[in-house]
Amino acid sequence: MLIGTILRNKGSNVTTVPPEASVRELLAKLAEDNIGAVVVSTDGATITGIVSERDVVRRLHDRGAAILDRPVSEIMTSDVRTVGPGDNVEELRKTMTTQRFRHMPVVQDGRLVGIVSIGDVVKSAIEELETEKASLVDYLHR
Repeated sequence: MLIGTILRNKGSNVTTVPPEASVRELLAKLAEDNIGAVVVSTDGATITGIVSERDVVRRLHDRGAAILDRPVSEIMTSDVRTVGPGDNVEELRKTMTTQRFRHMPVVQDGRLVGIVSIGDVVKSAIEELETEKASLVDYLHR
């Protein structure tokens, strides 16, 4: 299965925040959209960084509540790994598991076209297994 298939099923909407947004504003976006990470972008198409709930928790622990009024650029990961819609989901699953990534932006022709979470990857694996099972059951009943 390809990553583009996941995006076709879930949609390509990506929540972004500008680097100068406060961590407090970031938290509001995470809560409003019920998501675990956002892409940091100045224009919604290019990637400046990525920031997750985990990043916020770690910085709160390190620096205290004052971090809430600081810009997202201070806590984001700026070296962002990305995938393309034509990349294989199995490879992404391995990468996400070994590198401990929970969210991976999807880029095509240098533009942000989606984001895939570990939940999306697991859901696609379950759907593949269910399809295989149905095919095998059908084959056995012929």
